[in-house]
Amino acid sequence: MPFKTIGDFCKHFRVGTKELGVKTMSKEVLKPELKVLQRNDPHQVTDRTFFMDGSNQNLKTIPSEILALKELEELHLENNQISEIDPDIQHLKNVRVLYLHKNNLQFLCQELASLSSLESLDVSSNPLLYSSLPVLSCLRTLRELRLYDTGLREVPTVICKSLHHLQLFGLSGNHLESLPKEIVNQTKLREIYLKKNQFFVFPPDLCVLVNLEVIDMDYNKLKAIPEEIGNLVKLQKFYVASNHLPLLPESLSQCSRLTVLDLTHNLLHSLPPTLDRLTELTEVGLSENRLEKVPRLLCRAISLQLLYMRNTSLRGLRRSFKRLVNLRFLDLSQNHIDHFPAQICALKNLEILALDDNKVGQLPPNMGSLIRLKTLGLTGNDFSSFPEEIFSVVTLEKLYIGQDQGCKISCIPENICKLQNLKELYIENNLLEQLPVSLGLMPNLEVLDCRHNLLKQLPDAICHAQGLKELLLEDNLLTCLPENLDLLENLKVLTLMSNPMEDPPIRVCAQGNDAIWKYLKENRIKKQMTIKIQAWWRGTMVRKGFGPFEELQKSRKKGKTSPKDKKVKKPEKGKPAKGNKK
Repeated sequence: MPFKTIGDFCKHFRVGTKELGVKTMSKEVLKPELKVLQRNDPHQVTDRTFFMDGSNQNLKTIPSEILALKELEELHLENNQISEIDPDIQHLKNVRVLYLHKNNLQFLCQELASLSSLESLDVSSNPLLYSSLPVLSCLRTLRELRLYDTGLREVPTVICKSLHHLQLFGLSGNHLESLPKEIVNQTKLREIYLKKNQFFVFPPDLCVLVNLEVIDMDYNKLKAIPEEIGNLVKLQKFYVASNHLPLLPESLSQCSRLTVLDLTHNLLHSLPPTLDRLTELTEVGLSENRLEKVPRLLCRAISLQLLYMRNTSLRGLRRSFKRLVNLRFLDLSQNHIDHFPAQICALKNLEILALDDNKVGQLPPNMGSLIRLKTLGLTGNDFSSFPEEIFSVVTLEKLYIGQDQGCKISCIPENICKLQNLKELYIENNLLEQLPVSLGLMPNLEVLDCRHNLLKQLPDAICHAQGLKELLLEDNLLTCLPENLDLLENLKVLTLMSNPMEDPPIRVCAQGNDAIWKYLKENRIKKQMTIKIQAWWRGTMVRKGFGPFEELQKSRKKGKTSPKDKKVKKPEKGKPAKGNKK
């Protein structure tokens, strides 16, 4: 991609500059009058290019103009089609951050070894050949190395031997079954990502790296966690979701700084009681396990903010659950809960509650005590009618009450307009024949999902809901649309499939929103013209002395004649007028 001037080049890419001695970063586009710093000229003080964003540019190679920017410190070339790295990259002696992920690289050239200041390198999502990886061992200043989704079956030993300053090592999305023993040399390692690999055994050498703060081993085949995990006293986030763990070691309780523990989709029946020592836990994932009860120790974790317990065979909550006063997110969906747990109403900080796919049939009258609740999921429960207790939750922004299973709702009360903050309403898969007129009084409503119902028409008032962006209506009994629906300026998505549409006809609906809007607009203009013509005709009739138009219409319906018809007719020649003698 040739450029005539450095100014032309800077117009195309996002670049950043900094003044001499200033360490702040900017991603603003440089003006064409960019000057190149001349260090040997003491009278010239200019900015120098230190940041370049060439991502998403469909580049086949690294532009020579970039390789000429010797002062460059941060370079983004991700998501292009670069197939090789130009040897001239060796001139970028000051580059600290280099992102080359999502390209077509197979080889890493030897000249990469010359980047003596490089601290962060990302070559993820490239079809890299294993034979070209050893050059990475020469980058002794590296602190972050990302090799996600590169097809690795083993980690080059030389990398673990030589890179002693690594703090982040990203290896997710590969085919690794083990790590080299030399991983123990990574004494400064703080984060390691091994998600979506083929580990059957937890790498025991990780338990030696006492500075580890984050371990991600989601989506592997682990059957056990070693007792030595307790050595990682600085561990803060531990992800082992989607494995085959039947239990946890009690020594995990020694990781007293643990804040995030994700055990989703394992084979757990219980948690070790010693885990109640993990007093700093803020997020716990236990979904898709065989618990049947909320672990008692969790009810003591008063710092807990996010709790995931989807599909854990729960039938209720412990009384002590109300102690979790800092809980902001609670997922209890796909369980066997047959009544709304009263303990939940004590969670004053709760913002998101998912109770979907349970057997709840009614809500408690004190729902309004959830003064921060913004999202409520009640899909797939056993409500015989719309639970009006929801209307007291005035902070609600998203409500899910579609019934893909369980009882069907046949009516939405007009009082739904009390939810003035509501932005998204999902009421699909019910038996609704009509919508409340009050929806037009909800200015913040953006998404209305009424799919798979029995709607025969929409209220005209819905045209006043000017905030609407998505209106999903497929699989209903609609034959027409409100004539002013096209006045909803923000409406971007309108679905009408599987409706017996007549006005607009199906052929118009199939052409999309623009065709529908055009049809509605043209119909409205025609109607307005018809009204104008009728008004003109009425005025004309009145001016000609025929009296009010309405009376004229009535007289015609009754078979009466017009005033003109009432005038005495002249007798035909040769015949006397009626009533006269010869």
